[in-house]
Amino acid sequence: MTDAQETAADTSLRTTGGAPPDDGGSSETEAPIPLLEPREGIPPVVADAETLAQVVAAFAAGSGPVAVDAERASGYRYGQRAYLVQLRREGAGTALIDPVACPDLSGLGEALGGVEWVLHAATQDLPCLREIGMVPTLLFDTELAGRLAGFPRVGLGAMVEGVLGFVLEKGHSAVDWSTRPLPEAWLRYAALDVELLVDLRDALEKELDRQGKLEWAQQEFDAIASAPPPEPRRDPWRRTSGMHKVRRRRQLAVVRELWQTRDRIAQRRDISPGKVLSDAAIVEAALALPSNVHALGALNGFGPRTGRRQLEQWQAAVDRAKALTEAQLPQPGQPVAGPPPPRAWADKDPAAAARLSAARAGVSALAERIGMPQENLITPDTVRRVCWEPPSDVTAESVGAALTGYGARPWQVELVTPVLVEALSAKGE
Repeated sequence: MTDAQETAADTSLRTTGGAPPDDGGSSETEAPIPLLEPREGIPPVVADAETLAQVVAAFAAGSGPVAVDAERASGYRYGQRAYLVQLRREGAGTALIDPVACPDLSGLGEALGGVEWVLHAATQDLPCLREIGMVPTLLFDTELAGRLAGFPRVGLGAMVEGVLGFVLEKGHSAVDWSTRPLPEAWLRYAALDVELLVDLRDALEKELDRQGKLEWAQQEFDAIASAPPPEPRRDPWRRTSGMHKVRRRRQLAVVRELWQTRDRIAQRRDISPGKVLSDAAIVEAALALPSNVHALGALNGFGPRTGRRQLEQWQAAVDRAKALTEAQLPQPGQPVAGPPPPRAWADKDPAAAARLSAARAGVSALAERIGMPQENLITPDTVRRVCWEPPSDVTAESVGAALTGYGARPWQVELVTPVLVEALSAKGE
């Protein structure tokens, strides 16, 4: 890193996109510095066991937090697996690891056990890192830290520019990271993503501490690190784009059959499902219920570029759905766990609707006062659940217990409980 880079990296938060200065006065913003090269250059990609062992030893011997990032091939390949893992730690430098050539990184994960991992938008990368054996016990999420600190823009590029004064080149974020060999420009981009991540972490920690929010952030980070892997989504086919147009059960069955057929093909070919058949085409076929291949081929999404064999496999899926008995057809909508949609509250339970309105207003005012998004102060689902079925005896203790039961962290319980007690206790007009 150059002297100019070191100076900027050590400075306090700039006013661009960040919190106001302590003294409330104006502050002249310096022009951001383009970050063009990693300080030690682009490291070679680790793609064999011997080199991986050397990297593991180097990072185990390093000091301080470790910056971690992962690149996926969303939109190109099936699933969300990692195709490149980037790390940087003081004393070890930067490493770029190919998890296709080195699919088991559990040794690296173990070597970094007890070390704080610094990630940006951790919940996006943790699933693919878990698949290759990398699971942190301690973490610092720079995106979430930015939200809690009240930054209006929390993308990595915006945070690095607003906090540290550097411009990151973001042109390769959506490329096909399954490409081999990876182009040098992509590797440079990947290395730069972890170049200043620890510097960003340090600056955000200072800002959170200044705002009195550091303990809140630590509770949030601990919750992410200790969260179990998410359960597989039930009936994922129901998330097909355009599903709101599909109302009849027979049509729903066509969506399900086409979605499941597409998913099997995509998994077998290791390709993004959207490249096999678009959601729009699935919905089009469900609405039309074509009787044969010719009718199917006339629909949008099944045009002349779709081969005869492909049309036959899609028509076979449609025919399977059409042959189901009434008892085998899917039910409209999904089983709802928890309260109904808020738009229905006024008719179903006017008192609950009044509680929710008061609670939302109180939470919004509190979030604005402490400078963070409402959804980070408390999840909207938690507020709805407490308002739909409040404790029989509304007290700070009972409301706090309800919030805790829905997964709220202690800092959230402390701040939000008085707001909800007031909303739940208010008498409707």
